[in-house]
Amino acid sequence: MVFRTATPFYTPGLTRELIDWTRAQLEAGDHHRLVVIAVFVVTFLQIHPFQDGNGRLSRILTNLFLLRAGYAYAPFSSLESMIEQSREEYYSALRQTQRTIRGDSPDWQPWLGYFLRSLTTQKDRLETKITRERTRRSTS
Repeated sequence: MVFRTATPFYTPGLTRELIDWTRAQLEAGDHHRLVVIAVFVVTFLQIHPFQDGNGRLSRILTNLFLLRAGYAYAPFSSLESMIEQSREEYYSALRQTQRTIRGDSPDWQPWLGYFLRSLTTQKDRLETKITRERTRRSTS
């Protein structure tokens, strides 16, 4: 089953609802910021407000949210490359969660798991690059 995006009629309202929800959740602090960011991303992609570029925009917004949440930006470590390297898993997690978003009991687990694993892998790869560079510099 392929997920259905929002119709043009509902897109503005759903987008406003998502923005308001995200702002309220981040301000309240009841949920970890990474969970709020992940829910924003998967819901934004389900709404699919633009004809093209929704995925790229979601990754830009992810970086913005991460920066605002206090996470450092590392220009030499890309979430984009993480998604590219795990494309099948990305789309599978996205579809599994998006099928349930508008239901009574959304299943956030597939997307949350993928999103958090991707961030962890990105962090681990960055750590490896930094260690390798420090070792290279100290032996030079």
